[in-house]
Amino acid sequence: MLRLLLLRHAKSAWPVGVADRDRPLAPRGRRAAPALGAYMAREGLAPSRVLVSPARRTLETWAHVLGAWQNEPPAAYEEAIYEAPAERLLGVIRRQGDVSPLLLVGHNPGMEELAAHLLSRTERALMPGKYPTGALAVIDFDAANWADIEPGSGRLERFVTPRSLGLSED
Repeated sequence: MLRLLLLRHAKSAWPVGVADRDRPLAPRGRRAAPALGAYMAREGLAPSRVLVSPARRTLETWAHVLGAWQNEPPAAYEEAIYEAPAERLLGVIRRQGDVSPLLLVGHNPGMEELAAHLLSRTERALMPGKYPTGALAVIDFDAANWADIEPGSGRLERFVTPRSLGLSED
């Protein structure tokens, strides 16, 4: 079995004159990301490998999530995740061999589209109408290698948002 964790960056700020790639987390995001990390640690959702978009808001999200864990998993900063559509994200995942759990820290609409692409129609119905900032989808696959996963073959194990953890996010 393989497990995929899809984490959309926490709430970001929109400072005037700052390029999209350089936008930092907003105060709500700086509160939500550590809470998500603590939740993941409590629930045994620590990844074996992490792939993070190089945008500032994803890097800051990852740093805050990581602060709740005792052991730091191997992380790589993957350019291909920045503003990526679902097909490109799936290509990145399929190159990861058999490492599991695998965590991607990225952006919408790619994360939402990827989750929808990987889940069956029945499983997609379990997702909320949107994929808010700071949301985490945990998707399981009956496969031994990421190259073997097919569209619609994932099972949604859980979908967690900052709001479901008692935080105000979106």
